[in-house]
Order: sequence, then C-alpha cells, then structure tokens
Amino acid sequence: MPLTWGCMQAAARLAWAIIFGTIPVGLAGLLLRDMVAGIFRSPLVTAAGLIGFGLLLGWADWKKKGNRSIRQLGWRDVFFIGSAQALALIPGTSRSGITITAGLMAGFSREAAARFSFLLSIPVITLAGILETRTLMQAGTSAVDWTTLVLGTLLSGITAFTCIHYFLSFIRRIGMQPFVIYRILLGCLLLLLYL
Repeated sequence: MPLTWGCMQAAARLAWAIIFGTIPVGLAGLLLRDMVAGIFRSPLVTAAGLIGFGLLLGWADWKKKGNRSIRQLGWRDVFFIGSAQALALIPGTSRSGITITAGLMAGFSREAAARFSFLLSIPVITLAGILETRTLMQAGTSAVDWTTLVLGTLLSGITAFTCIHYFLSFIRRIGMQPFVIYRILLGCLLLLLYL
C-alpha cells in the first residue's frame, strides 16, 4: 500500500505520542531513583504490586469493553498512559501490564492498548540499553565480548517482535484473565514465602 500524506501524518503523530508518553517515566526515574533502589526493593512491595495491579488489570479487561483504535489516540490518552507507565518503577507492577490497563481504562480495544504499550517500550528499552552500554564501555573493552552482545541484542529483538505478534492474536481471542491469574498466584506465593 503506497504511503499517503494522511498515513505519514498519522505515523508522525504516533511517533510524537510515543516520545511524549515516555517523558513521565523518565522524570519519575530521575526523581525517585534512590527510593526505587531502596525502600521499594522488598518482596512484600513486589507481592502487593503483583496482586494489586493484577486485580486492576482484571477489572479493566472485564469492565471496560472499549473499541477505540490506536488511530484515535489523543494527547490526554498519551499523558494518562504515559503517567501510568511511571508506576512500573514499583516492583511487581509490570510496565506492559500497567500501560495496557491504562489503555483499556481509556476505552481502547485490547489489541490497541497492547500495541501502544509495546510501542511505548521502545524508547525506554533503547535508553536503558544506551546507559548500560556506556557503563560497559567505561569498564573497558576487554571486559566485554561485543560480538556476543550485538548478536544477543539482535536475537532479543527478533524474539520480542515474534512474541508480540502472537501475544496480540492471543489477547484478541482470550483476553487478559490468564495474566491476571498468574500475577495473583505469584503474588500470593511471595506472601507465603516472606510473611
């Protein structure tokens, strides 16, 4: 299908939405870095995040039967979903889980919410990768097998895109409830182990 001006405008608008949607988690990461590395690193906080945000995802998937597509994404939606992404700094929250939940609450279809969630992950993963690469470079080139690192990154990317494809078709048919059950069970297991 040839690219039209309307298609290019929609793609540019989506790219800006991804950039603006990343700002809240970037700011929260900078401002709350010490807190995240300190008091949030507790098995009980992780268990609470798994169960609490799992129940919220279940409620949003069950209650909010939205049908909005990713093309209907507005700036208010971008701010709402991007701000929700900042909650992923709390262990047990799940970055994709909380952004999909926010997308469902904003009235998007399961597929549209998941698709935007995955697109939002690109800048976050890229920036984290750049920071880690910088740290490795400062450690000295002899400490890193760069060929293995590059191959591992490429394979991870291919695997991620394949998983996303199958995940989108899976949630279209079944919904989020299997993930909700998994999160609650895992949270309960952590509570049993650490209480």
